[in-house]
Amino acid sequence: MSNYLKLEKKIGYKFKAQAILENVFVHRSFLNENVGKEIDSNERMEFLGDAVLELVVTEYLYKKYKNPEGELTNWRAALVRGEMLAKIAKDVELGDYLLLSRGEEKAGGRSRDIILANAFEALIGALYLDGNIKATEKFIAKFVISKLKEILEKQLYIDAKSRFQELVQEKMGITPHYQVISEFGPDHSKSFTIGAYMADKLVGEGSGSSKQLAQQAAAADALENWSEFSV
Repeated sequence: MSNYLKLEKKIGYKFKAQAILENVFVHRSFLNENVGKEIDSNERMEFLGDAVLELVVTEYLYKKYKNPEGELTNWRAALVRGEMLAKIAKDVELGDYLLLSRGEEKAGGRSRDIILANAFEALIGALYLDGNIKATEKFIAKFVISKLKEILEKQLYIDAKSRFQELVQEKMGITPHYQVISEFGPDHSKSFTIGAYMADKLVGEGSGSSKQLAQQAAAADALENWSEFSV
């Protein structure tokens, strides 16, 4: 297994049980090529981490803001969406530690948003199991809730496709459209990369486990790059 000292330093937490941390990075594809090994995939830990993340973010928003439930729901969704978690996972280089099958490795699994987002949620689950809720809250505050200021300033909590379409129609007088650039993976775990276009010009790309999620990611990417192609 990899040496996790660098990662532990980055996240500000030293694991007491290394086996719990190791489990964070076991993608289910790895088990297909390592039958008989007494290890589990990270899916159960991801399930736990997802619930803990949502609870911590919800409690923070509830205590900090007096806004209506609908607004808080949108803010929470923007904080915990897969694209956001994958971006944070890349910042702390979780992809370097993933255990993948040879096929998943060749397909670019270390940089796939869905795999990275799942690993990030599994890491939260591992923190909760190895430490306590306080340690987990500290981690989530540092790496996830800290993104809220940018989300509010840039209104990233508003549906990206709707925002992008309104902007393009207002400024350019045309309607953007989307095309599948690539898709890979087995039927039960497909990933799509989709491009957002203004006329025939590619202005954003995004990936996701469904075409709808990939379109949202492509629209969000186009919005981030708006100043580059709107002049």
